Amino acid sequence: MKRIVLFVVAIMTMTCGFAKSDNNEGTKQMERRMMHVRNAADYDMSFDVRRLAEKLDLTFDQMDAVQIIQDIFNDEMQSAATAHGFHRSAKVRQAVKNDVDKMRTVLNSKQFDTYMMLLGTTLRNKYL
Repeated sequence: MKRIVLFVVAIMTMTCGFAKSDNNEGTKQMERRMMHVRNAADYDMSFDVRRLAEKLDLTFDQMDAVQIIQDIFNDEMQSAATAHGFHRSAKVRQAVKNDVDKMRTVLNSKQFDTYMMLLGTTLRNKYL
């Protein structure tokens, strides 16, 4: 009987230790992600338009339009950085939607696909 009780206690101890370490790691990962999101500098979406122009093979007219769209997008993202909670994520979604809609009108389909890949990667890297 003593062996069975000790066995059950040992199993429960190991289970509790495992569950606690898993939960703790998940909490740490979530905290790291939240630290990135809370940093207003992460919402700075400015970039070098000339480098983007080389990557997308833009014309001069397209470069001018992209620069204007990028400035508007950056302003909208900075506005989202000052919002709190649900309003922040809603403003980010709206800013991205507006940017995508405007870029779709300026870029051809191949350029737009490449731009979407770059934008998606940037947003993922910034945890947005």
